[in-house]
Amino acid sequence: MDPKTKELVAISASVAGRCQPCFRHHLRKAKELGIAAEDMQEAIALANRISDVGGQRMAEFVNVVIKE
Repeated sequence: MDPKTKELVAISASVAGRCQPCFRHHLRKAKELGIAAEDMQEAIALANRISDVGGQRMAEFVNVVIKE
């Protein structure tokens, strides 16, 4: 995997994991690599969608399991 792709994945993981120090670090590295702002925004939007759906699914799961 090339360095730019790795940083976009790291940005997504940082957002999905809600790690602010990680996000700052990988954002800085992405800028150093010349990654376009729109590509970073796309990675962030993807992470937010994944995180939101994961949260919804977990809430549904918890509600089912707690009734068992």
